[in-house]
Amino acid sequence: MDSYSVRRYLFEKSKRLFDGDDDGSITKKPRQSQKPTTSSSRVLSKSLSFGDHPAENACHDVISAVERLVGEDNLTGNSETTYSLPTIPGKHSDLKSITPETMSHVLAGRYDDVISSYRIIDCRYPYEYDGGHIKNAENLLTHDNIKDLLMSRTSAESERHMLIFHCEFSSERGPKMSRFLQSKDRELNNDRYPFLNFPEVYLLHDGYKGFYEAHKELCQPMSYKPRFHENHANDLRHFRSKSKSWCAGSKKRKSQRKIL
Repeated sequence: MDSYSVRRYLFEKSKRLFDGDDDGSITKKPRQSQKPTTSSSRVLSKSLSFGDHPAENACHDVISAVERLVGEDNLTGNSETTYSLPTIPGKHSDLKSITPETMSHVLAGRYDDVISSYRIIDCRYPYEYDGGHIKNAENLLTHDNIKDLLMSRTSAESERHMLIFHCEFSSERGPKMSRFLQSKDRELNNDRYPFLNFPEVYLLHDGYKGFYEAHKELCQPMSYKPRFHENHANDLRHFRSKSKSWCAGSKKRKSQRKIL
């Protein structure tokens, strides 16, 4: 998306601020046909300049934040800070990936002077997690789990809390859950863009398999059970079926919101 398109999109998204009442509610104003309609280019131009109206400054702040995110690759989702951990390109260009070595450094406390806390989100099925997982990892595999995680953040904005997602290979389940959280986080904080509950989110490159091969001593228990393990064919079918119903429920609720 080019700079003009970003600016125009954001103006349309935030122009409701200009029509807000003092109590924050939105009032639909009657159309005044006797006055000529201002062209979109002139309105957009006006929105890009500082003004006395608080909403104008708010719109300008939103645009400035997006321009920083577009222009600087290493900014976290809140556009105010850079990522604490060294990242690599990885398999997913829209996500920030870290190596198993960096993950081991996090566990060893090498970044404790920079971050306030970290949470490792293991998106594999329970039998995989029980068969061996990264020390301190949490097994969260449903959208409801991720929503609860999102709402758990109640600390000060100045504190830095990071999330590190992964699955077996970090090729499908981990990335999907990471994107879901980031999407819901943006939706939850839509009225105070670019603030996010969790602006610093990472994906563990090569997933649990890659980490186990490099640092099995940091896994509990010290073992690795693949998703297609022969002793868990029934479990695999069960969780695959459940995951489809989770996604279907989420899509249905989203469709209902659009209709309303």
